Amino acid sequence: MSWSKSGDKGGESRGYHHGNLREALMQAALDLIAERGPAGATFAEAARRAGVSPAAPYRHFRDREELLAAVAAAGFDRFAEALKAGWNGGRPDAASAYERMGHAYLDFARQHPADYVAMFESGIPTEADPALRQAADRAFGVLREAAETLVAAMPAQGRPPALMVALHTWALAHGVAALFGRADAARRKVPMPADDLLEAAFLIYLKGLGAPAA
Repeated sequence: MSWSKSGDKGGESRGYHHGNLREALMQAALDLIAERGPAGATFAEAARRAGVSPAAPYRHFRDREELLAAVAAAGFDRFAEALKAGWNGGRPDAASAYERMGHAYLDFARQHPADYVAMFESGIPTEADPALRQAADRAFGVLREAAETLVAAMPAQGRPPALMVALHTWALAHGVAALFGRADAARRKVPMPADDLLEAAFLIYLKGLGAPAA
């Protein structure tokens, strides 16, 4: 998609090409989230940014929530691809790949902060939109598949459920990203890089479960 930025000053209309209104509105909403947070991504302002009338968005979206759900779903799709690339099929070994996937999680939160906010902070429940639910499930599915591979390499006696490991490591990664890995003013200060903090947390948690070392 090709954006026209000529004359774009102070949030003026950017317009869209090829009649791709749905994508133009989604990009406008994403820009507004980056600038103002999810509350600032209104239907009317997204339409203005896309250079169309306030009624035009209703051709593609029922309301603002449906627009934000579409933005979040697209974010989860990109997120799933980032996690897949980090996991890389568990090569060269499950422990190293799992750690690498954790870094991919933080990288996504840093490099796509507006997507991350839309996915986790827009207040849109995943159950409210089938496409959003499917996209979120696909992303978590990458993490769960990785956890299953990692758990299979643990001692059989006392082996934890893979779903529990996936949920715990998701919580660890999300907590570090939300508190210490943000690219905005809400980032908390910590005397070490966020990646090192997450790596140490993974090491302590997985070592306690008897996971193989990276």
